Amino acid sequence: MLLLQHFNVLEKYSVNLGDTERSMERLWVSVLLVFCTTWGWHGVFAEDSAADTQEEFARHYNSRYSVFDEPYNVEFKYHNYEQMSRFLRATSLRYQNLTALYSIGKSVKGRDLWVIVVSSSPYEHVIGNPDVKYVANIHGNEAVGRELMLHLVHLLVTKYGTDPYITWLLDKTRIHILPSMNPDGFEVSKEGTCEGGQGRYNARGFDLNRNFPDYFKQNNKWSQPETEAVKDWVSKIQFVLSGSLHGGALVASYPFDNTPNSRICRSAPLCAVFQSYSSTPSISPDDDVFRHLSLTYSRSHGTMHRGAACSPNQPGFKNGITNGAEWYPLTGGMQDFNYVWNGCMEITLELSCCKYPPAEDLPRYWAENREALIKFLAEVHRGVQGFVIDENGNPVERASLKVKSRDVGFVTTKYGEFWRVLLPGIYKLEVYADGYLPREVEFMVIEQHPTLLNVTLRATKRQDHIGGNQGTVGVYAGRPSETHREQRPSPYYTQGYYRPNSGANTAAGDNGNGIFSSISSGFNSIVTNLFG
Repeated sequence: MLLLQHFNVLEKYSVNLGDTERSMERLWVSVLLVFCTTWGWHGVFAEDSAADTQEEFARHYNSRYSVFDEPYNVEFKYHNYEQMSRFLRATSLRYQNLTALYSIGKSVKGRDLWVIVVSSSPYEHVIGNPDVKYVANIHGNEAVGRELMLHLVHLLVTKYGTDPYITWLLDKTRIHILPSMNPDGFEVSKEGTCEGGQGRYNARGFDLNRNFPDYFKQNNKWSQPETEAVKDWVSKIQFVLSGSLHGGALVASYPFDNTPNSRICRSAPLCAVFQSYSSTPSISPDDDVFRHLSLTYSRSHGTMHRGAACSPNQPGFKNGITNGAEWYPLTGGMQDFNYVWNGCMEITLELSCCKYPPAEDLPRYWAENREALIKFLAEVHRGVQGFVIDENGNPVERASLKVKSRDVGFVTTKYGEFWRVLLPGIYKLEVYADGYLPREVEFMVIEQHPTLLNVTLRATKRQDHIGGNQGTVGVYAGRPSETHREQRPSPYYTQGYYRPNSGANTAAGDNGNGIFSSISSGFNSIVTNLFG
């Protein structure tokens, strides 16, 4: 009856407008399809004699009703792609003031790579609030992290407003959670399988954690859609801190994952011969910070800090942390890519000895990781943060910054914002931007709260004349021209520090300076002794 009333109104206006009979027919069909889509077929042909019947149909066919009728919880079970998507959609509908759901791309099989933002300002960036992220299920058969992310989302939205610590965190931070980077791999994995490679790779058989550009070596592997989606994602959002969730061990691993000479370790026999070399740390310029971040997670975890080995055949880890390359070197890892190419400090969190343990073990894993997952994200509010502005108070976008003696830089957002996690101490910040004089500013970091630092850059129009009438060498720039930058995989080339070409072995000719001064030369001695 209600449907017919709508049709009568539409017919009345159609006649008055002088529509033809064919137009009227198309209109009826269109309206019918709209109503069928919105209410469902039963709703279209149902009588509306009773108000309660209408409400029953509305609640049955409209997800906005049903999502509020059902209790909001997340079970301790493994959620397949459809179940995970349903939970994320339900969360974004129920907590619209705290969450925003978006897809960064699709997997090989066409599954969305869902990211859910949890923050008191999920849709808008709040000036001064940093962005952080968790990425789980990079290897499809490492399933614990995937489930922990769903429980973390549930915890954050249900405790906001009642738990002071979580309320503070969501008020001051935008948390982006990608529960599954490899949904295709997960769908073919098997619960209860602790080892092996079934489901590890994407649908094309590629290891996604060996698929990123590498600081030390040329990575010739065909870039996959999941990898491209993440690369595009992190290029658009200035993430400051990140955790990559894995399984198969119990340890927090930090950069660098690769070493300048790791190519020698391509096979098991060679790795056995050069065991002493393959366990050499590859130290990053921010090693102290990465160790602190790893210890923050490990010590907040129920058991990780004990450093116990998962099996007699595996090593133990002192305090539950390790340098990535010291454990084993790898090429194309995501954490090194985030750090070097995007200035985001990422560590890898191995959360379970069994890659895909039985669902009955999930409550224990959640209890062990709950506090650590929250405390790690809060570390983004340690160190220094501020703005780079010009003389008129306008923000300077993509200004290049570097803490002196730490050769991996970072850049400002379009609002001129910057953040850097640092431990207490006295530092110097070097700032460069096209068209401005470079600056060096000294500052102090304390334990209690982040240091607020604003840097004003002065424009320069200095002209250099070479050889009399040679013309003008352009404005001094901390970075090279656009053409020059495009030849490099990293946008963070600046005067005084740079990123090597993807695959370039930069160890040679370093003269003991920069990040490679701390890498051992023991491998050369081994080769000399063995082969003359």
